[in-house]
Amino acid sequence: MKVTLERNHLLKSLGHVHRVVERRNTYPILANVLMKVADGRLDLRATDLDIEVTENVPAMVSTPGTTTVPAHTLYEIVRKLADGAEVRLETEGGEQMLLTSGRSRFHLACLSPDSFPDLKSGTFSHEFSIPAAALRELIERTQFAISNEETRYYLNGIYLHAIQQGSTSILRAVATDGHRMARAETDAPAGSAGMPGIIVPKKTVSEVQKLLDGADGDVKVEVSDTKIRFTLGGVVLLSKLIEGTFPDYDRVTPKNNDKQMNVDKSSFAVAVDRVSTIASERGGKAVKLSVKEGQLELSVTNPDHGTASEELAVEFEPESFEIGFNARYLLDIIGQIRSENAVFLFNDAGSPTLVKEDGDAKALYVLMPMRV
Repeated sequence: MKVTLERNHLLKSLGHVHRVVERRNTYPILANVLMKVADGRLDLRATDLDIEVTENVPAMVSTPGTTTVPAHTLYEIVRKLADGAEVRLETEGGEQMLLTSGRSRFHLACLSPDSFPDLKSGTFSHEFSIPAAALRELIERTQFAISNEETRYYLNGIYLHAIQQGSTSILRAVATDGHRMARAETDAPAGSAGMPGIIVPKKTVSEVQKLLDGADGDVKVEVSDTKIRFTLGGVVLLSKLIEGTFPDYDRVTPKNNDKQMNVDKSSFAVAVDRVSTIASERGGKAVKLSVKEGQLELSVTNPDHGTASEELAVEFEPESFEIGFNARYLLDIIGQIRSENAVFLFNDAGSPTLVKEDGDAKALYVLMPMRV
Protein backbone atom coordinates (compact mmCIF):
# COMPACT_ATOMS: atom_id res chain seq x y z
CA MET A 1 0.00 0.00 0.00
CA LYS A 2 1.33 3.41 -0.98
CA VAL A 3 -0.71 6.61 -1.02
CA THR A 4 -0.25 10.40 -0.81
CA LEU A 5 -2.89 12.84 0.42
CA GLU A 6 -3.43 16.26 1.95
CA ARG A 7 -3.09 16.50 5.72
CA ASN A 8 -6.27 18.56 6.34
CA HIS A 9 -8.46 16.11 4.42
CA LEU A 10 -7.00 13.17 6.31
CA LEU A 11 -7.34 14.92 9.68
CA LYS A 12 -11.00 15.77 9.11
CA SER A 13 -11.88 12.17 8.23
CA LEU A 14 -9.84 10.70 11.07
CA GLY A 15 -11.61 13.11 13.40
CA HIS A 16 -14.92 11.54 12.40
CA VAL A 17 -13.92 7.89 12.62
CA HIS A 18 -11.45 7.73 15.53
CA ARG A 19 -13.97 8.97 18.13
CA VAL A 20 -15.87 5.68 18.20
CA VAL A 21 -12.69 3.79 19.16
CA GLU A 22 -12.54 3.13 22.89
CA ARG A 23 -9.29 3.98 24.68
CA ARG A 24 -9.24 0.58 26.37
CA ASN A 25 -10.04 -2.53 24.37
CA THR A 26 -10.11 -6.23 25.18
CA TYR A 27 -9.34 -6.97 21.53
CA PRO A 28 -6.31 -5.10 20.11
CA ILE A 29 -7.84 -4.89 16.62
CA LEU A 30 -10.65 -2.67 17.99
CA ALA A 31 -8.06 -0.01 18.84
CA ASN A 32 -7.19 0.28 15.15
CA VAL A 33 -8.64 2.02 12.13
CA LEU A 34 -9.01 0.03 8.92
CA MET A 35 -7.38 1.75 5.94
CA LYS A 36 -8.13 0.60 2.40
CA VAL A 37 -6.44 2.28 -0.57
CA ALA A 38 -7.90 1.91 -4.08
CA ASP A 39 -9.54 3.82 -6.94
CA GLY A 40 -8.08 7.22 -6.12
CA ARG A 41 -9.20 7.30 -2.50
CA LEU A 42 -8.44 6.15 1.04
CA ASP A 43 -11.33 4.47 2.88
CA LEU A 44 -11.26 4.67 6.69
CA ARG A 45 -13.36 2.53 9.04
CA ALA A 46 -13.51 2.23 12.84
CA THR A 47 -15.84 0.38 15.20
CA ASP A 48 -16.50 -0.51 18.83
CA LEU A 49 -18.80 -3.40 17.77
CA ASP A 50 -21.87 -1.26 18.49
CA ILE A 51 -21.11 1.69 16.20
CA GLU A 52 -19.23 1.71 12.91
CA VAL A 53 -18.11 4.89 11.11
CA THR A 54 -16.71 4.92 7.58
CA GLU A 55 -15.46 7.78 5.42
CA ASN A 56 -13.36 8.14 2.30
CA VAL A 57 -10.67 10.69 1.45
CA PRO A 58 -9.44 11.68 -2.06
CA ALA A 59 -5.85 10.48 -2.50
CA MET A 60 -3.12 9.82 -5.05
CA VAL A 61 -2.81 6.03 -5.04
CA SER A 62 0.50 4.51 -6.10
CA THR A 63 -0.11 0.99 -4.77
CA PRO A 64 -3.52 -0.31 -3.62
CA GLY A 65 -3.70 -2.19 -0.33
CA THR A 66 -5.33 -2.61 3.08
CA THR A 67 -4.04 -2.44 6.65
CA THR A 68 -4.98 -1.36 10.17
CA VAL A 69 -3.08 0.98 12.50
CA PRO A 70 -3.76 2.44 15.99
CA ALA A 71 -6.55 4.98 15.52
CA HIS A 72 -5.82 7.48 18.29
CA THR A 73 -2.06 7.46 17.65
CA LEU A 74 -2.55 8.11 13.93
CA TYR A 75 -5.02 10.91 14.66
CA GLU A 76 -2.63 12.63 17.09
CA ILE A 77 0.27 12.40 14.63
CA VAL A 78 -1.74 13.88 11.76
CA ARG A 79 -3.18 16.56 14.05
CA LYS A 80 0.31 17.76 14.92
CA LEU A 81 1.55 17.93 11.34
CA ALA A 82 1.81 21.30 9.59
CA ASP A 83 -1.40 22.75 8.18
CA GLY A 84 -1.68 21.93 4.47
CA ALA A 85 1.21 19.46 4.56
CA GLU A 86 1.43 16.47 2.23
CA VAL A 87 1.21 13.08 3.96
CA ARG A 88 2.59 9.83 2.51
CA LEU A 89 1.51 6.45 3.86
CA GLU A 90 3.32 3.24 2.92
CA THR A 91 3.20 -0.25 4.38
CA GLU A 92 6.45 -2.09 4.88
CA GLY A 93 6.01 -5.85 4.71
CA GLY A 94 2.57 -5.69 6.29
CA GLU A 95 3.91 -5.31 9.86
CA GLN A 96 4.55 -1.56 9.86
CA MET A 97 3.26 1.54 8.15
CA LEU A 98 5.63 4.40 7.36
CA LEU A 99 4.12 7.86 7.59
CA THR A 100 6.22 10.71 6.21
CA SER A 101 5.46 14.41 5.98
CA GLY A 102 8.19 16.95 5.34
CA ARG A 103 11.05 15.92 7.63
CA SER A 104 8.83 13.92 9.97
CA ARG A 105 8.86 10.11 9.85
CA PHE A 106 6.76 7.70 11.92
CA HIS A 107 6.63 3.91 11.92
CA LEU A 108 3.32 2.52 13.17
CA ALA A 109 2.65 -1.11 14.04
CA CYS A 110 0.03 -2.76 11.81
CA LEU A 111 -2.41 -5.57 12.52
CA SER A 112 -3.86 -7.81 9.83
CA PRO A 113 -7.08 -6.43 8.31
CA ASP A 114 -8.42 -10.00 8.04
CA SER A 115 -9.56 -9.94 11.68
CA PHE A 116 -11.12 -6.45 11.53
CA PRO A 117 -14.83 -6.78 12.44
CA ASP A 118 -17.58 -5.84 10.01
CA LEU A 119 -20.83 -4.57 11.55
CA LYS A 120 -23.25 -6.10 9.06
CA SER A 121 -26.05 -3.70 8.26
CA GLY A 122 -28.69 -6.21 7.14
CA THR A 123 -31.89 -5.02 5.49
CA PHE A 124 -33.48 -1.67 6.32
CA SER A 125 -37.27 -1.43 6.29
CA HIS A 126 -37.49 2.38 6.11
CA GLU A 127 -35.39 5.05 4.42
CA PHE A 128 -35.83 8.82 4.43
CA SER A 129 -33.92 12.09 4.14
CA ILE A 130 -34.18 14.82 6.78
CA PRO A 131 -32.58 18.29 6.82
CA ALA A 132 -29.46 18.31 8.99
CA ALA A 133 -30.84 21.31 10.91
CA ALA A 134 -34.08 19.47 11.77
CA LEU A 135 -32.28 16.35 12.99
CA ARG A 136 -29.82 18.47 14.96
CA GLU A 137 -32.71 20.26 16.70
CA LEU A 138 -34.42 16.99 17.63
CA ILE A 139 -31.20 15.80 19.27
CA GLU A 140 -30.25 19.08 20.97
CA ARG A 141 -33.68 19.48 22.54
CA THR A 142 -33.85 15.98 24.02
CA GLN A 143 -30.39 14.47 24.59
CA PHE A 144 -29.83 16.15 27.98
CA ALA A 145 -32.65 14.04 29.48
CA ILE A 146 -31.14 10.66 28.49
CA SER A 147 -30.67 8.43 31.52
CA ASN A 148 -27.22 7.21 32.60
CA GLU A 149 -28.68 4.49 34.81
CA GLU A 150 -27.49 1.22 33.28
CA THR A 151 -30.09 -0.92 35.06
CA ARG A 152 -32.80 0.81 33.04
CA TYR A 153 -30.92 0.39 29.77
CA TYR A 154 -34.03 1.16 27.69
CA LEU A 155 -33.76 4.79 28.88
CA ASN A 156 -30.13 5.13 27.75
CA GLY A 157 -31.02 6.72 24.44
CA ILE A 158 -33.51 8.77 22.41
CA TYR A 159 -36.79 7.17 21.40
CA LEU A 160 -37.37 8.08 17.75
CA HIS A 161 -40.72 7.29 16.12
CA ALA A 162 -43.27 8.51 13.61
CA ILE A 163 -46.84 9.31 14.64
CA GLN A 164 -49.99 10.56 12.96
CA GLN A 165 -51.80 13.57 14.43
CA GLY A 166 -54.97 14.05 12.41
CA SER A 167 -53.81 14.65 8.87
CA THR A 168 -50.24 15.55 9.92
CA SER A 169 -47.35 13.09 10.06
CA ILE A 170 -44.78 13.83 12.76
CA LEU A 171 -41.31 12.51 13.56
CA ARG A 172 -40.89 12.68 17.33
CA ALA A 173 -37.90 12.28 19.64
CA VAL A 174 -38.31 11.58 23.37
CA ALA A 175 -35.82 11.10 26.20
CA THR A 176 -36.32 10.65 29.94
CA ASP A 177 -34.39 9.66 33.03
CA GLY A 178 -37.47 9.30 35.23
CA HIS A 179 -37.02 12.76 36.77
CA ARG A 180 -37.56 14.83 33.64
CA MET A 181 -38.74 14.20 30.11
CA ALA A 182 -37.94 16.05 26.89
CA ARG A 183 -40.06 15.76 23.76
CA ALA A 184 -39.37 17.37 20.38
CA GLU A 185 -40.88 16.88 16.96
CA THR A 186 -40.64 17.89 13.33
CA ASP A 187 -42.62 17.25 10.18
CA ALA A 188 -42.18 13.60 9.22
CA PRO A 189 -40.00 13.18 6.11
CA ALA A 190 -41.35 11.15 3.21
CA GLY A 191 -40.54 7.49 3.81
CA SER A 192 -40.64 7.63 7.62
CA ALA A 193 -44.35 6.79 7.95
CA GLY A 194 -44.88 3.49 9.72
CA MET A 195 -41.25 3.15 10.83
CA PRO A 196 -40.77 1.11 14.01
CA GLY A 197 -40.25 3.00 17.26
CA ILE A 198 -36.49 2.75 17.92
CA ILE A 199 -34.16 3.66 20.80
CA VAL A 200 -30.94 5.26 19.52
CA PRO A 201 -28.09 4.76 22.06
CA LYS A 202 -26.56 7.73 23.86
CA LYS A 203 -23.10 7.26 22.31
CA THR A 204 -24.61 7.12 18.84
CA VAL A 205 -26.64 10.26 19.56
CA SER A 206 -23.44 12.04 20.65
CA GLU A 207 -21.52 10.98 17.53
CA VAL A 208 -24.35 12.01 15.20
CA GLN A 209 -24.57 15.36 16.98
CA LYS A 210 -20.87 15.97 16.31
CA LEU A 211 -21.25 15.04 12.65
CA LEU A 212 -24.17 17.47 12.33
CA ASP A 213 -22.24 20.36 13.86
CA GLY A 214 -22.17 23.05 11.16
CA ALA A 215 -23.53 20.66 8.54
CA ASP A 216 -25.98 21.70 5.83
CA GLY A 217 -28.07 19.73 3.38
CA ASP A 218 -29.91 16.50 4.09
CA VAL A 219 -29.05 13.43 6.14
CA LYS A 220 -30.06 10.03 4.78
CA VAL A 221 -31.49 7.83 7.55
CA GLU A 222 -32.14 4.10 7.20
CA VAL A 223 -33.92 2.14 9.92
CA SER A 224 -34.57 -1.50 10.79
CA ASP A 225 -35.69 -3.18 14.02
CA THR A 226 -32.08 -3.61 15.17
CA LYS A 227 -29.93 -0.98 13.40
CA ILE A 228 -29.88 2.60 12.15
CA ARG A 229 -27.60 4.12 9.51
CA PHE A 230 -26.90 7.83 8.96
CA THR A 231 -25.23 9.10 5.79
CA LEU A 232 -24.02 12.69 5.64
CA GLY A 233 -21.72 13.68 2.81
CA GLY A 234 -18.97 11.06 2.69
CA VAL A 235 -19.53 9.90 6.29
CA VAL A 236 -21.57 6.78 7.07
CA LEU A 237 -22.44 5.92 10.68
CA LEU A 238 -24.01 2.53 11.34
CA SER A 239 -25.21 1.69 14.85
CA LYS A 240 -27.00 -1.03 16.74
CA LEU A 241 -30.19 0.01 18.51
CA ILE A 242 -31.12 -0.55 22.15
CA GLU A 243 -33.34 -3.59 22.45
CA GLY A 244 -36.20 -2.96 24.84
CA THR A 245 -39.52 -1.19 25.24
CA PHE A 246 -39.52 2.56 25.83
CA PRO A 247 -42.10 3.54 28.47
CA ASP A 248 -45.45 5.04 27.48
CA TYR A 249 -44.38 8.66 27.81
CA ASP A 250 -47.86 9.93 26.93
CA ARG A 251 -49.14 8.61 30.28
CA VAL A 252 -46.80 10.89 32.24
CA THR A 253 -47.38 13.95 30.06
CA PRO A 254 -49.71 16.25 32.06
CA LYS A 255 -53.08 16.86 30.42
CA ASN A 256 -54.97 18.84 33.07
CA ASN A 257 -52.41 21.27 34.51
CA ASP A 258 -54.42 24.49 34.74
CA LYS A 259 -52.20 26.75 36.87
CA GLN A 260 -50.13 28.74 34.35
CA MET A 261 -47.08 30.84 35.17
CA ASN A 262 -45.28 32.94 32.55
CA VAL A 263 -41.78 34.09 33.47
CA ASP A 264 -38.90 35.78 31.69
CA LYS A 265 -36.61 32.90 30.77
CA SER A 266 -33.27 34.69 31.23
CA SER A 267 -34.14 36.31 34.58
CA PHE A 268 -35.51 33.03 35.89
CA ALA A 269 -32.38 31.06 34.89
CA VAL A 270 -30.06 33.60 36.52
CA ALA A 271 -32.13 33.63 39.73
CA VAL A 272 -32.26 29.82 39.97
CA ASP A 273 -28.52 29.62 39.43
CA ARG A 274 -27.86 32.24 42.10
CA VAL A 275 -30.01 30.84 44.89
CA SER A 276 -28.92 27.25 44.20
CA THR A 277 -25.34 28.21 45.07
CA ILE A 278 -25.95 27.19 48.67
CA ALA A 279 -28.23 24.24 47.88
CA SER A 280 -27.12 20.89 49.25
CA GLU A 281 -26.24 18.02 46.91
CA ARG A 282 -27.43 15.70 49.66
CA GLY A 283 -30.79 17.41 49.54
CA GLY A 284 -31.04 17.07 45.78
CA LYS A 285 -30.16 20.73 45.01
CA ALA A 286 -33.77 21.58 45.87
CA VAL A 287 -35.19 25.02 45.04
CA LYS A 288 -38.66 26.08 46.21
CA LEU A 289 -40.91 28.16 43.97
CA SER A 290 -43.56 30.22 45.82
CA VAL A 291 -45.96 32.21 43.63
CA LYS A 292 -48.25 34.90 45.07
CA GLU A 293 -49.99 37.91 43.49
CA GLY A 294 -47.87 38.02 40.32
CA GLN A 295 -44.63 37.52 42.21
CA LEU A 296 -42.37 34.48 42.30
CA GLU A 297 -40.03 33.84 45.22
CA LEU A 298 -37.21 31.35 44.69
CA SER A 299 -35.75 30.06 47.94
CA VAL A 300 -33.22 27.52 49.18
CA THR A 301 -32.65 26.30 52.73
CA ASN A 302 -29.46 24.48 53.65
CA PRO A 303 -29.04 23.56 57.35
CA ASP A 304 -25.26 23.62 56.95
CA HIS A 305 -24.84 26.87 55.00
CA GLY A 306 -27.94 29.04 55.49
CA THR A 307 -30.71 30.31 53.22
CA ALA A 308 -31.10 32.22 49.97
CA SER A 309 -34.08 33.84 48.24
CA GLU A 310 -34.83 36.00 45.22
CA GLU A 311 -38.00 37.51 43.82
CA LEU A 312 -39.19 37.85 40.22
CA ALA A 313 -42.27 39.35 38.59
CA VAL A 314 -44.40 36.73 36.83
CA GLU A 315 -47.82 36.31 35.27
CA PHE A 316 -49.86 34.00 37.48
CA GLU A 317 -53.61 34.06 38.10
CA PRO A 318 -54.26 31.69 41.05
CA GLU A 319 -53.82 33.26 44.49
CA SER A 320 -50.80 31.28 45.71
CA PHE A 321 -48.87 28.12 44.96
CA GLU A 322 -45.69 26.35 46.17
CA ILE A 323 -43.62 23.59 44.58
CA GLY A 324 -40.01 22.37 44.69
CA PHE A 325 -37.64 21.25 41.94
CA ASN A 326 -34.08 20.06 41.44
CA ALA A 327 -32.19 23.21 40.42
CA ARG A 328 -29.99 21.49 37.85
CA TYR A 329 -32.98 19.90 36.13
CA LEU A 330 -34.73 23.28 36.06
CA LEU A 331 -31.71 24.93 34.44
CA ASP A 332 -31.32 22.13 31.88
CA ILE A 333 -34.90 22.60 30.73
CA ILE A 334 -34.84 26.41 30.76
CA GLY A 335 -31.69 26.22 28.64
CA GLN A 336 -33.77 24.60 25.88
CA ILE A 337 -36.45 27.31 25.78
CA ARG A 338 -36.08 29.48 22.65
CA SER A 339 -38.77 32.12 23.37
CA GLU A 340 -38.25 35.06 25.75
CA ASN A 341 -40.79 33.69 28.21
CA ALA A 342 -41.04 30.20 29.66
CA VAL A 343 -44.49 28.80 30.39
CA PHE A 344 -44.98 26.57 33.46
CA LEU A 345 -48.22 24.61 33.79
CA PHE A 346 -48.78 23.25 37.33
CA ASN A 347 -51.37 20.94 38.85
CA ASP A 348 -50.36 20.49 42.48
CA ALA A 349 -47.13 20.28 44.47
CA GLY A 350 -46.90 16.51 44.04
CA SER A 351 -47.69 16.19 40.33
CA PRO A 352 -45.50 16.56 37.21
CA THR A 353 -45.11 20.08 35.82
CA LEU A 354 -45.24 20.89 32.12
CA VAL A 355 -42.75 23.43 30.75
CA LYS A 356 -42.92 24.82 27.23
CA GLU A 357 -42.18 27.85 25.12
CA ASP A 358 -44.43 30.87 24.86
CA GLY A 359 -46.37 30.31 21.65
CA ASP A 360 -46.74 27.38 19.28
CA ALA A 361 -43.66 25.26 19.92
CA LYS A 362 -42.62 21.83 18.73
CA ALA A 363 -40.98 20.91 22.03
CA LEU A 364 -42.20 20.40 25.57
CA TYR A 365 -40.70 19.24 28.84
CA VAL A 366 -42.03 17.44 31.89
CA LEU A 367 -40.40 17.86 35.30
CA MET A 368 -41.11 15.86 38.45
CA PRO A 369 -41.33 17.93 41.65
CA MET A 370 -39.39 17.48 44.90
CA ARG A 371 -40.48 17.81 48.49
CA VAL A 372 -38.96 20.94 50.05
